[in-house]
Amino acid sequence: FGIDLNMSQQLTIILTATLASIGTAGVPGSGMIMLAMVLQSAGLPIEGIALVAGIDRILDMGRTVVNITGDAACAICVDALDRKKEARKNKAA
Repeated sequence: FGIDLNMSQQLTIILTATLASIGTAGVPGSGMIMLAMVLQSAGLPIEGIALVAGIDRILDMGRTVVNITGDAACAICVDALDRKKEARKNKAA
């Protein structure tokens, strides 16, 4: 679209995209919704989504796998730490 972004807009995009990526559910297709939110927060035309919509489905499959795998790995780590904590607690008692 030939739009120059100033530093404030760039920081808004970075902050919004980071917060959106943290809160995104592991559901296919959620990236397009988050992209719309990021574009709107920076005051950019939402019509830009049409440029990436064609290839986003393929990329979205990979993002969804990584997101769900990360969530599962985090759950396993928390479970392991909790088991160690419980074992130490039971050993001390």
